[in-house]
Amino acid sequence: MQVLEHEPFLQVTWRDSVTPARGFVVIDQLVTGIATGGLRMRPGCTIGEVSELAREMTLKMGAFGIHVGGAKGGIDFDSADPRAEEVRERFLEAVRPLLERFWVTAGDLGTQQEQLDRAFAKVGIGETSFHAAVVRSPDEAEVRARIHQAFTTRTDGLLLSELIGGFGVAESALAALEHERIPAGTARAVVQGFGAMGGSTALYLARAGVTIVGVTDAQGLILNTSRGLDVESLLAARSTSGVIDRSVLREDDVERPGDAWLDQEVDVLVPAAVSYSITADNCDRIRGRLVVEAANVPTTPEAEQRLLERGVTVVPDFIANTGAAAGAWWVILGEVVSPAGACTRLSAQMRPLVRDLMTRAAAAGTSMREAGVQFAKENSQRMIGEYGAAVAFRDLFPAVPQGQTTVGEDAGAEIAAPGPAELVAAPPSGTFPVAGDLVDAPMETGRQPAGAFPAYWPGTADENAGQA
Repeated sequence: MQVLEHEPFLQVTWRDSVTPARGFVVIDQLVTGIATGGLRMRPGCTIGEVSELAREMTLKMGAFGIHVGGAKGGIDFDSADPRAEEVRERFLEAVRPLLERFWVTAGDLGTQQEQLDRAFAKVGIGETSFHAAVVRSPDEAEVRARIHQAFTTRTDGLLLSELIGGFGVAESALAALEHERIPAGTARAVVQGFGAMGGSTALYLARAGVTIVGVTDAQGLILNTSRGLDVESLLAARSTSGVIDRSVLREDDVERPGDAWLDQEVDVLVPAAVSYSITADNCDRIRGRLVVEAANVPTTPEAEQRLLERGVTVVPDFIANTGAAAGAWWVILGEVVSPAGACTRLSAQMRPLVRDLMTRAAAAGTSMREAGVQFAKENSQRMIGEYGAAVAFRDLFPAVPQGQTTVGEDAGAEIAAPGPAELVAAPPSGTFPVAGDLVDAPMETGRQPAGAFPAYWPGTADENAGQA
């Protein structure tokens, strides 16, 4: 994992009075007096695991110039246990002081966003797990309405929380392919894991012209090396747990053992399942040129070093899979108001960021992870100087000066695009093109605006967009 040169700002350990469950909160760093990171629930969760993930959230926010710090929560308990919901509620009650003002949390492994929002309401904290940010807005009702609209709108049948993470992974892979001068139309990829992240990654890579030759689920690898898989058909046959109904497979689709995804001769491998799936013991099997990390920490440090020595580029998780966190914060802050706008914004930042970090890494002879960590650290320190840390120097929600266009109104002329280095050096805001009839308008924040970059669209909104 990445190492930042500081101790966590705060670590909390909780013990349940009814079950053997234990819970942890780690606030790695506060920026503008607030931090963000999901709440996971799984057997065996430790404070060390939560601490490392909180530190990674600091890197994610720093890399994308979002003026909040990193945090994480974890509960050592089986989410399938019938008592899980009550355990989660007692944990939230115990750490309520943090959730009231300092920690913005969200769904994570073993915790669905709907479950979390329901638990927040039941224990009386608020309607959304984004409560700590919402209460700092001068217009709480407007922020709640914006969050509801963005997170209940469906695009390609998917909610924002289901599509944006994989869309960002796809964008990072496409940027890496472009940097390596591999056209998307000739590229081949395999995706390990077919849940929300892996499924949407495969979908948007396929939409961009990449041939998806293999995907894995809990039952193994589905492979078609001749013409690629019909990703949309597999998505339609996917269960809520990410398992594909084999009855939809075509005659030339074949099944292989799950770990055979490592051996495929492809341009891009996307680990989108569990942590530490690529290790020193199996990394030599990889024949691809790019590993784009959709899961959290899927590659061990030893394996990543060996891949680097072989000329295989690893696009690190805190860059590639930040779409869900970044998209949520852009909605919270009013910088986008729709899934289409969030995807456009993400593409506009992700592509130049990946290209820039690959260039930096090549010039320095280091891994992309090292280049990214250094960049994120510098950005975090800059934001602390500008916005404050535990004590905020500026409001979390910037005021809209009189005469400026507000969110939801028609956007004005496009902003000229700055260069990649300028784009990723400061937290951007501004006008972005949108799909269909969803409009995101500029909001003045006093920060450097990001330009409009060409991007393919994730699709138009469904006719029933905005309906729960």
